[in-house]
Amino acid sequence: MTPTKENLIEALVNEYEFLCHDDFDGDFDISPEEYRFLLRDLSIDDLIEETSTDDNYSLAEYLEHWA
Repeated sequence: MTPTKENLIEALVNEYEFLCHDDFDGDFDISPEEYRFLLRDLSIDDLIEETSTDDNYSLAEYLEHWA
């Protein structure tokens, strides 16, 4: 499976929203829309790096969970 840029961005934003849901601080955290805006200029390789996936938690698992 080869993820698209859109798949990666959507998964990253979904994860970000989950992580910020109960602990969002508007003084320090950016909104999910701002995060999406920042991600759009990254390359696919940079987006994959942003997922922090590795041999223990694969990109496929990450996308299955967050996409």
